[in-house]
Amino acid sequence: MGSGYREDGEDDRAGEVERQIEARVGAHAIELDRGESGEDQEGADDLDQLVHPPSLFSKYLRPVDPASLPLFDHGQLRKRWRYVGLFADELMLCAARAEVGPLTQSFWVLLDRESGQQWNHTALLPGSREVTLDGPRLEIDGPGLRASLRLGECEAIETTCPSGRSLAWTRKRVGMPVEGTIEVPGRRWEVAGRGVDDESAGHHQRETSWRWSAGVGTAADGRPVAWNLVEGINDPPSGSERAIWIDGSPAEPPPSHFDKPDGIALSDSGSLHFSGESEHTHDDNYLLIRSRYRHRFGTFSGTLGGVELANGLGVMEEHDARW
Repeated sequence: MGSGYREDGEDDRAGEVERQIEARVGAHAIELDRGESGEDQEGADDLDQLVHPPSLFSKYLRPVDPASLPLFDHGQLRKRWRYVGLFADELMLCAARAEVGPLTQSFWVLLDRESGQQWNHTALLPGSREVTLDGPRLEIDGPGLRASLRLGECEAIETTCPSGRSLAWTRKRVGMPVEGTIEVPGRRWEVAGRGVDDESAGHHQRETSWRWSAGVGTAADGRPVAWNLVEGINDPPSGSERAIWIDGSPAEPPPSHFDKPDGIALSDSGSLHFSGESEHTHDDNYLLIRSRYRHRFGTFSGTLGGVELANGLGVMEEHDARW
């Protein structure tokens, strides 16, 4: 993909974007990073200390350290997030914390698969601890939901990829055991399922649009299967974040193509069909920072890496961002 350097005109536009964003949010950066107590939330944020510190270097020999990334790199704003999902027979749940520059956000979505009822909430308050991600522990204390979950272990994949003029790092684990308790008014679940843990940080390019799917299932021969598939971000032909776990071991498949809205093609490595059970959408418009987000839980059928799925549960995500 080369070094990603652009012409002088692009340099000028990138510089202008950087100056405008700094002018609009720079004066509020300290306020946004402090909670009601005045504590420096940036120093205490769980996105500063992801579960696993980055261990891989890009081909440009530059590490991506989530705790020390500058606000800008080559005119591209810093982004960091962690997303955790649980997939089980009775319910599916996800929770995330994210930063775009000094702006913070957290959200969660819960689906009761038996009734089809969905709960969700997005928090934009600086310093909000509605979603807490602390190592292998996920705690949610939100309106209408209390959850306490613990993530187990599985083999991870990790990569650093070019993104415009800069770099983006990600670490994915899919298929690990997840267990704990989830409560809504009048209902309490003791759950045990499998899940996904997505840790990402970098200076993603200004215009980013991607399609992503992660899920778990069982092969026709009884082996556990999991996947992380993407198009539009961290997706070079090799060294990407794409992975298929069969019996716990990950391997990188060829590039994936998302056939809107419910299919994923993997050339000679198979294809998946998605049947949605719920949908959550959220759009943000902060003038210079805009986002359109669509998140769906559901079931999957098809083949992965030459292995036929007997059953599959997971998520399909669409995200178009100008950030």
